Amino acid sequence: MQHTFIKRPSIRIMFVIVALAAAAAVLIGDLERHAAGRKLREAILAELQPVALKNCTLKRFGSANDGGYLMCENLIEPLDAGYSYGVGRNDDWGCDVSRRYHVPVHEYDCFDPARPTCNGGTFVFHNECVGDRTGYRESRFFDTLENQIRKNGHIGRRLIIKMDIEGAEWDALLAAPDELLASIPQIAMELHSFDDPKIVEVLRKLKRNFYLVNLHFNNWSCTPKAAPLPAWAYQVLWVNKRIGVPDPTVPIPAPMSPLNAPDSPTWPDCQLSTPRSPP
Repeated sequence: MQHTFIKRPSIRIMFVIVALAAAAAVLIGDLERHAAGRKLREAILAELQPVALKNCTLKRFGSANDGGYLMCENLIEPLDAGYSYGVGRNDDWGCDVSRRYHVPVHEYDCFDPARPTCNGGTFVFHNECVGDRTGYRESRFFDTLENQIRKNGHIGRRLIIKMDIEGAEWDALLAAPDELLASIPQIAMELHSFDDPKIVEVLRKLKRNFYLVNLHFNNWSCTPKAAPLPAWAYQVLWVNKRIGVPDPTVPIPAPMSPLNAPDSPTWPDCQLSTPRSPP
C-alpha cells in the first residue's frame, strides 16, 4: 500500500510536466508563426513604396469611391483596348475608359455573369476568369492572361488593364510571362491578402517592368491583423518603366495623391502615415 501511495503522485507529476511541455510547445509555435507573419507583412510593405513620376498626370477613372482607380491620363493614348477583370453588375472604370477613348473594353468575370452595360461605350463580355492555367474549376472556365489577350488578337497592341479579382491576382500574375507584362503600359489593380509568401514574389516580378505609382488602402478592409499594413486590400497603379520617368526630387515613398478617395465614404479610413500631396 505504501508503494502505491508514493507512485500515484509521481504519475500525476509526470502528467503535469508533459502537459506543461505541450503547452509551452504550442505557445512557442504560435510565437514563431506570429513572428513569421509579421516578417512577411513587413516584406510586403517594403515592396509597396510608391514613386512619383515627372511625366504622369493622375486622373481618377470610374466611380468616386469603390470602383474608382487612378491612372496616368497623359500616358494612356494611343490605346487599342481596355481589359477589365472582375466586374460584377457594373464596370464604372471600363465604361469611363471606353467612352473617353472610343475603344472596346474586354470584361472578364466567371462568378457574376451579369453583363454590365455602358451608355456610349463598348463592352465585350467574357464569361470566364483569369488564372494560372486553362480549364474548368467547379463549372467555371479560367484561362491565362496571355491566352485571353492572344485570343482577342491583342498581343503587341497597346492595352490598359484593371484587375480586381479577390486574391486570384497572385497566381494569375505569377503565370504571366515577363514579355507580356513588359508590353502593357499601365495596370490598375486592387490587391488582396497579406499572408501568402507569393505576394512578395509577385510584387518583385511586377517591379521588374513597372513603377508603383499609387498606393491606396481599401477602408472596407481595415484591420490591425494586417499591421504594419493598415488593411488587407489595397489599390495600386503600375506604370511601365518604358514610359514612366521617375522624379528624383520627390522622396520615396511618394505622398498619396488627393485624388484617392475612401472606398466607403461612411466608414473610418486607414492609410499609411505618409504625408498627402497638396491639392
